[in-house]
Amino acid sequence: MHDMLPLLHPGDSDFPPLKRAALQTLQVNLGYLCNQQCQHCHINAGPHRTEVMDATNIDTVLRFLAKNPIKRLDLTGGAPEMNPHFRRLVSSARQLGVTVLDRCNLTVLEEPGQEGLAEFLAEQRVEVIASLPCYLEENVNGQRGKGVFDSSIKGLQRLNALDYGDPDSGLVLNLMYNPTGPFLPPAQEVLARDYRRVLGEQYGIRFNNLLTLVNMPIQRFGSMLVSTGQFGDYMQLLRENYAADNLPQVMCRHLVSVDWQGRLYDCDFNQVLGLPLSGEAMATRHLSTITAAELEGRPIAVADHCYGCTAGHGSSCGGALS
Repeated sequence: MHDMLPLLHPGDSDFPPLKRAALQTLQVNLGYLCNQQCQHCHINAGPHRTEVMDATNIDTVLRFLAKNPIKRLDLTGGAPEMNPHFRRLVSSARQLGVTVLDRCNLTVLEEPGQEGLAEFLAEQRVEVIASLPCYLEENVNGQRGKGVFDSSIKGLQRLNALDYGDPDSGLVLNLMYNPTGPFLPPAQEVLARDYRRVLGEQYGIRFNNLLTLVNMPIQRFGSMLVSTGQFGDYMQLLRENYAADNLPQVMCRHLVSVDWQGRLYDCDFNQVLGLPLSGEAMATRHLSTITAAELEGRPIAVADHCYGCTAGHGSSCGGALS
């Protein structure tokens, strides 16, 4: 695995400076443990990772939610559901009136020990953001492993049986697409029509929205680019497609990322790069030591990978920006 951070020029990148707006979303990485090991994974998650958020930091997250006007708790991983405290965190956050998002890889719904998980998500009215990098079996299995497509389809059908994806149920099921190679996603609305047609006709699957995500040149994907001699070309692609109109809407302006140890970063990508919050005093800040108001107006740590969020139609945890 290549060390990607030096290649992205932190501290002297020419990416435009950014400042934080009011904090709306607390994105919490519950650990790098995952039942899958995907080629594109920007945090190098897998079945053998041991980094998992403990009960003490789970309690810190809940205290932060109780004391600050946060609208959304965005849970990610790894497979966030594999954290042993996942269900307690979700139910406690919902009792606080916080909207909870679960970034689900779908196959975890069939994992031993996860019995009743889909039903729990529906009961708590959790918004599911399900990873499905393509509607074609060959492409999904090529990126995520043999059998993943079939298991993902079963997961979607299980969620649909609980009324996820039904516009009248209030149970939101969004799909997340990312390219299978070093190219930008197509237009989100156009691709969504293809997903609806193929998944609907062949598998009877319904969903609310399709979200497109640009592959970031970090961790496994970035290392693959370096190893195959494509890193420079991919970075040039991101730069050439930079769209200034996307800049005001990038996710880091309204979101803060919390790693499995409770430490703060401007986004999930900076977290896995080890690129801390800007400013020496903020470099090692823990969630327990800060309020939402203290983050507002602070500069955001940027490097060349940030071009991935502003290239083309843009990319964020909520999909395309334009």
